[in-house]
Parts: sequence; structure tokens; C-alpha cells
Amino acid sequence: SAAPTEQSPAFGASVSSSATGLDLRLRETPQSVSVTSQAQMQAFGLNEVRTLLSGVTGVQVEKVETDRTYFSARGFDITNFQEDGIVLPFASGLLNGDMDTAIYDRVEVLRGANGLLSSTGNPSATVNFVRKRPTAKLQASAGLTLGSWNLRRVDADVAGPLNASGSLRGRLIVADEDKDSYLDRYQARKQVASGVIEADLGPSTVLTLGHAQQNNRPQGLMWGALPLYYSDGSAIDYDSSASSAPAWARWDTNDGRSFAELLHDLGGGWSAKATFNQRRISSDTAMLYVYGTPDRATGAGLFSWPSTYDHQERQTLADVQVRGPFELGGRRHEAVFGASAGRNKVDMASSYDDLGQALTLQQVLDGSFAMPDFDQGVSAFGHRIDKRRTVYSAGKFNLSDSLKLIAGLNLTRASSAGVQYGVDHNYRASKTQPFAGLVYDVHPNVSVYGSAASIFNPQTELDASGAVLDPVEGRTGELGLKFESSDKRLNASLAVFRTQQDNTAEYAGFANGISYYRGVDATARGFEAEIAGTVAPGWQLSAGYAQNRIKGEDGQNVRTFVPRQTLRLSTTVAIDAVPGLELGASLKWQSAISRDQGGGITSAQDAYALLDLMARYRFSKHWSLTANLRNTSDEKYLNSLLWDQNYYGEPRSASVTLNWAY
Repeated sequence: SAAPTEQSPAFGASVSSSATGLDLRLRETPQSVSVTSQAQMQAFGLNEVRTLLSGVTGVQVEKVETDRTYFSARGFDITNFQEDGIVLPFASGLLNGDMDTAIYDRVEVLRGANGLLSSTGNPSATVNFVRKRPTAKLQASAGLTLGSWNLRRVDADVAGPLNASGSLRGRLIVADEDKDSYLDRYQARKQVASGVIEADLGPSTVLTLGHAQQNNRPQGLMWGALPLYYSDGSAIDYDSSASSAPAWARWDTNDGRSFAELLHDLGGGWSAKATFNQRRISSDTAMLYVYGTPDRATGAGLFSWPSTYDHQERQTLADVQVRGPFELGGRRHEAVFGASAGRNKVDMASSYDDLGQALTLQQVLDGSFAMPDFDQGVSAFGHRIDKRRTVYSAGKFNLSDSLKLIAGLNLTRASSAGVQYGVDHNYRASKTQPFAGLVYDVHPNVSVYGSAASIFNPQTELDASGAVLDPVEGRTGELGLKFESSDKRLNASLAVFRTQQDNTAEYAGFANGISYYRGVDATARGFEAEIAGTVAPGWQLSAGYAQNRIKGEDGQNVRTFVPRQTLRLSTTVAIDAVPGLELGASLKWQSAISRDQGGGITSAQDAYALLDLMARYRFSKHWSLTANLRNTSDEKYLNSLLWDQNYYGEPRSASVTLNWAY
């Protein structure tokens, strides 16, 4: 498998298995791939997934609420997520709360459809979180971070052999973070712990067991956000600190992920791997949603929708795969064969009280709405069981010294049965998805490629009538050019793509305590350019530009809340004149976005750029001090226009981290 990035100073990586399950060099992969390495994560303090993905080429982070986030790429929602290349089959594009990165070595983002290993094809991207593993030699690190709004974070990581022979190895990672916020009344705390044990059962067999737990305890968080316009259609200009949440609002979540992995060397380069994953998620909330449109003069016109919500979910997945080389036609090729089965059990219940109470905008902003007793009984509920069965195969065929065919097939059967918010939630669908890509080496360091894939993704969103939307279907294709330096330390790519996707779920409104959606047909076209790695000794760079256009079936612009152009750049440079000093910068720019609110009213966010700066000084072999300054120009901007409400992003902030490493 691909080597970990934690011992490398490089940005990016040269190998990824996210596309096919085979360890392919990025230049051999017939799709666009971005890798955020451990060096980049540490330099810019990328301690949580939302911040990390906001710096990835072509990825858009939609912070619709303080503790709910969606992600998109190439104009469409990202719904495919993996851990160590194994699909999380019931993940959606929605992230509840904060997901810490302390337990991961790197994050790989494969743009374009990946129905091969993910059991569903989606034309946006696949995000693969690669766990930190035990090491053969003892290593340890610890960090203390202090920052704006009373940010306090401590983390520690120790790994190494657990017996004299080294046949038993372990790793323990812990993190604790507590912070207030630039937002009125909002504060968050999270605790993270991960333990992994790796045992050599024999010369050819390795057993790995692990569990990770993250508990989030935010207070004063928003459900929904701020109304964006007055009843006369004019935009509302808030302070950056404005929030619609009262101090009593809470969303307690516990997220536990366990895995077992058995890897056996079959000989001749072939190996077999069996993986069992189980994830248990629980949420307990009390929150206030505010709806309506305020009057400019009086602020009247808003109403309350407070709710408690209890959610229990258990996801289980088993995956078995074999892979290795074979001879055919006098040439050596590689193949992977696998099968997976997953089950997801969901139970949820909501209770409401004091609905529809009239509020003014000032009452919303000062958080004065009192917490109800919530003693009216359960008002909405849901319970369902989702199942997916998948078989897949893929191969890298060396058709000549310069031409490679990457091809595969995935057969998925998905079903769901149950009730969601009192409405039947039943579907059953099967789909065979082929994938094919050609890579041709035009030079020892340069390749051209083309790939095509189909799209199929069952949805859980409900329409205005309460019915489950039909599955997303469509097709996507990509052509590109890739470069890899002779020393394998720098990769660059240029890609053009076209995607046709039908019945994409798009937020359409809120009624009776739930969000409802409509299906949108859209075609996206665009291109991406990226470069990542070591440009020169001491100079690391990760930069990417993406541009797209998204049209509906009648040729009109759709999904206008998605920026048509984005630029991402992160770089660090070692200062030779001051040994141990490293300086860096990170830039995120996006073009203007808008949302049609109906009735001739449009909400808009102009193009903006966010510049972060960093400085790190290594004053001994084991100690370093890193300072980060974020949003240096104190830019004021809306986080998202995915929904008809939102709030402002984080203003200028700073943090300092003291690190020790052995």
C-alpha cells in the first residue's frame, strides 16, 4: 500500500488507491486526484475536515449551519466517503458537527465518478480518509495550541512496538479542544481518542484492530441560520458575530468507529484482505429554528420552531478483496476482485413545543427566546434499515510499454425499508456500473488520459409531498494531461470534464419541521489544473484552479450557489538565512455566487479571497513553534448560499502551537 506521509516534508503524494483499490501512481490514475499530506496539515493547523477540504482543488465547503456542512465538487454534492479505501456505504454529503483530523495520516480526494469501489457512482468526488497506523519504531508527539476566542487544544500521539520482537505494534492518539467563537453565544468542545493494534499472526498474516471515538459538545449552535433579506427584498447586513441561536441550544454527538482488518500474503505478489467496519452514531439535541422574513422598519415577521431530536444509527460493513499481478499476452498486469455487504439501522424522534411564536429580528439576534419544556410528546419519528450488496473488479492492463487500460465493473443492489418522519421510506434498486480509462505515456514524465463512468446513487431526501426522491443517474467523462517529475516529488495535472446528472437533490424549503428537496437535471462542464509537491529543496507547493459551468435541461444556469471559479494555493518555504525558520501562505479564492429566493429577490455573495499566513521555527531537534494567522484581511463573507439562510464566516484569527516530537 501507499507509504504514510507523516515522515515526509512534502505536500501531496505520488500514490493513491482511491480510484480502483490498486496502488496507482497519480500519473497512472485516469482521474484527477488531490492529496493533503501530514506536512500540509501540520503547517496550516488543519485540525478538522471542513477546514482541510476547503483548501482542496475544486472542492466547495457549504457551511449551512454552525454544525452542519455539505461538500461539493464539479458542481454536485460529494456523497462518497472512504476510510483506508473502504467505502462508508451509508455516508451522505452531510457532516454533523466537527470531524477532527488527528487520527488521519492524509486525505485523498478523487474527483469524478467513483462507482467502482464506493458502491454508488457520483460525479463530484470521493474523499478517502487514510488512518494513522502503528509503526515499527517508537515515535511520539504532543502539541499545545492557544488561539483567538479562547481556543485551547492539546493532542498527543504515540506509536511503536509493544513486544521485544516487534510482532505486536500499537498506536494511541488523543485530542481535546475547547473554544468559544466569534459568533454570539456559540462555543464548542470535542474529545477524540483512537487506538490501533497490529499483530503479526505469522510470516504472511497481519491482524489489525482499531477503534476511534469523537464526542462533540457544542452550545449555542444554530439550526438553520439568519434570514438573508427583508420583506421588501433588500439584503440584511449583520455584524459578523450575529447568530440566531439561544445559549441553551445544544447538539451532543457521539461518533464511534471500530474496524478489524485481516491481511494475508498469498504469495506471488497476491494478497487477500478482509475488513469489518462498524460505526455507531448518537445525537441528542435541543435547538431553535427561526423562519419568516422580517420587516425592515419593525423587525417583525419571524417565527419560532424549537425542537429536540434524538438520533441513533449503526452502520456495519464487511468487505473482502484479493489483488495481485498476473501474466497475459506476455505482459504483467494487476487486478483486484472484491465483494462487500453493508447494513444501516436508523432510529430518530423529534419533539416540538412553542411553535409559531412571533419574534422580531432583535429578539432573534439577542438570543432571548426561552427554552421550552418540550413536554408535548413525540411529534415526528423515523426508523429504517438500509442495505447494500456490491461485487466489483478492476484491473490495470499494460497494453504496451506506453499504453495502460484501467477498467472495472461494479454491481450494486441497494434497498431501504422503514418510515422517515412518518412517511414510508422504501426503495429497491440494482445497477451495474462500468468504468474505463486509458493512460498513454507521451514522455517518461508525461501522460495523457481519458476515462468514462456511469452515475447511480439512491437518495434519502424527501420531496415536498414527503416521498423519497428517485435515485440520481447519469454519466461522466474526463480527459487530461499529467506530469510527474523524475524524482517523483512533484505532480501536475490538467483535466477537462463533462457530467450529465439527473434528479440531483436540491434544497427547496422547510416545512413541518423538515427540509424538503426537488430533483434537478443538470449538465456540468469545466476544467481543473493542479500542481503539488516539492518544487525545490525546502519549497513545498499545492495549488489548483477549477472552473465549471452548470446548465439545466433548458440551457439555463442552475445551482448558482456553486462558484464557477475557485483557486486554492498553499506553500511553505524554508528560510536558509535563518536555519529552522519556515514561512508559508494559503490562499482561497472563489467567484461570486447567488441564490434566487423567488418573487424577484436574489441573495448574492461577491467574489472574495481569504489569505492565511504561517511561520514555524524549529529551535531544536524535538521542539517547534508554529504561528498561524487566518483571514489576514478580515474579509466579511457569507459561508454559503446553498440554503435560503446563512451566517458570516470567521473573521481574522490567530493561533500558536508548541509541538514536541520524538
